[in-house]
Amino acid sequence: MMIRKTACTTAFLILLATPAFAQNAAPASPAPVEKPSSPELSACKATAMAALTAREPEIKDIYIDEDGLTIAVAETKVEDTPVTRIIMGEAYLKTDKSDKPRRFLCLIGEKGKVLLTFFTQR
Repeated sequence: MMIRKTACTTAFLILLATPAFAQNAAPASPAPVEKPSSPELSACKATAMAALTAREPEIKDIYIDEDGLTIAVAETKVEDTPVTRIIMGEAYLKTDKSDKPRRFLCLIGEKGKVLLTFFTQR
């Protein structure tokens, strides 16, 4: 009997606390600008942004989902060009109209030089 009362009391307290958490989760101001966690990812994002906005000026920003990101160390070459890192993940191209989910690929060479950025359309 005591266990059931404790479980019910705990569930009730969780339900009471949930609206407070939901209210605090929403930002009071616009979302902060994304700051990639690695210099390689920053370089990929900057290179991709420059290339994409040259072709599609309506793209305002790129959001890269860092939680699902794969950053692999590589010791390979494309013809004679060394590739040291491969970054793969999900990205969103932010426009005035909508965010479209894309698969993202970035190849990085020696000294952190971005060799290729590539987005697929889903």
